[in-house]
Amino acid sequence: MVDMNIEEIKKVIKSELPKILKSDPSFRRYIIQITKLYHPSKKKTEDKIEQIYQKILEVEERFERKWEEWNRRWEEVQAEWNRRWEENQRRWEEWNRRWEEVQAEWNRKWEENQKTINEVLMRLEKIEKRHLYTIGALGARWGIYSEESFRNGLRAIIEDSFGIEVIRYVDYDYLGEVFGHPEQIELDLIIRDGIVIACEIKSSMSKSDMYTLWRKKQFYEKKHQRKVDRVIVISPMVDPRAKPVAEKLGIEIYTYSDEFIESEKNSKD
Repeated sequence: MVDMNIEEIKKVIKSELPKILKSDPSFRRYIIQITKLYHPSKKKTEDKIEQIYQKILEVEERFERKWEEWNRRWEEVQAEWNRRWEENQRRWEEWNRRWEEVQAEWNRKWEENQKTINEVLMRLEKIEKRHLYTIGALGARWGIYSEESFRNGLRAIIEDSFGIEVIRYVDYDYLGEVFGHPEQIELDLIIRDGIVIACEIKSSMSKSDMYTLWRKKQFYEKKHQRKVDRVIVISPMVDPRAKPVAEKLGIEIYTYSDEFIESEKNSKD
C-alpha cells in the first residue's frame, strides 16, 4: 500500500468511493461533514436562490411598467400621426379640388384664346392671300407690260433706224418638244443679211428659262431647217445659277451688270 503513488490512490478512490458511500452510512456522513467546507448549506442556497428570484421579479415588474409606458406613448404618437394624416388628406383633397377648378378655368380660357387666335389667323391669311394675289397680279402685269414695252421700243429702233427685220415668231408645238406637252411657242427673231438671232426679253430669267429658250431655238431650227446664229437674253434680273447654263449652251446674257456680279458673288459665298 505504501508503494502506491498519489495518482493510483486517486484512481482507487474514484473507483471505490461510490460503492462505499452507498454501503456505509457512517462513512457517507463523514464525507459530507468534510465537504461542508467547500459548498454552502441547503438553506443558504435556497436563500440565495430566493434573492435572485426576487431580483428577477423586480426586473420583470420594472420592464412591465416601462413596456406599458412605451405602449401608451406609442399609441399617443400613432394617434397624433393619424390625426395629422387625416388633416393632410383633407388639405390635399381641397388643393386637388381647387387645382381642378383652376385647370378647368385655364383650359376654358385657353380654348377661347385659341379660338380667337385661329379666327384672327384665318382673317390675316385671307387678307394676306388677297394682298399677295393683288401684288402678284400687279407684278406679273408690270413684268408683261415692261417686256412688251421694251420689245416694241427695240423693234421700232432696229426696224426704223437700221432696216433690220424683227419678227415675233409664234407657232404650236404639237409634239411637246419644248415644254414636255403640246403648247404654243413664242420667240423673238432678229434677221439681217441671212443672220438669225433668237432673242428672249423677260423681266427675270431663271436656270430653267435658259433651257426652255434653247429648246425653242432647236424647235425653230428643226421645223424651218434654218440655223439660228446667236441666242441672246435681255433681262434686268438673271438668276446666278442660270449663268453656267448659258455659258454651256452659248447663250449671251445682257443684264444689269453690277447686280448680276453681286448676285453671283453671294451665291458663291
